[in-house]
Amino acid sequence: MNYFELFGFPTNFSIDSAQLSERYRELQRTVHPDKFANSSEQEKLLAVQKTAQINDGFQTLKNPIRRAEHILQLRGIDLSHETTTVKDTSFLMQQMEWREALEDISGATDPHQGIDELQTSFKQHEAEYSSVLVSKLEINSDDANLEAADQIRKLKFMAKLQDELTRIEDDLFDL
Repeated sequence: MNYFELFGFPTNFSIDSAQLSERYRELQRTVHPDKFANSSEQEKLLAVQKTAQINDGFQTLKNPIRRAEHILQLRGIDLSHETTTVKDTSFLMQQMEWREALEDISGATDPHQGIDELQTSFKQHEAEYSSVLVSKLEINSDDANLEAADQIRKLKFMAKLQDELTRIEDDLFDL
């Protein structure tokens, strides 16, 4: 299923989130269960299936990482169930530094400073990886698509690190 087609958007990484939300509401209105209250069971089932597709499409297109994965999937590169790891040695070294920093926060005399430093580092690297991702998706060659897939792997890892940092922060400060 091409979610860009479903929502009437060109297959492009850049999406106006307000337009996406508006289009989502329009599509949901067309398949709302109330419209099918007096319809056959088959029509009701089709409406439920279409609603699920619209919901999946909206969730995919509004999330930049999932949107990029979807673009690559449409280009024949499926990252959803892969086990490929990032082979970029500088990223792997940075990953180890982040892991150590995460472990050190709980015992730090000033955990706020450690959290702030990690947040800053995460944002900086995420912006860098996102920028490379966008440029590689625009090129749309076999090599560029493989490089875009690598950037997605990095961004997925960054998202996991961010979740870990949030959990640590919540545990430390009972938020």
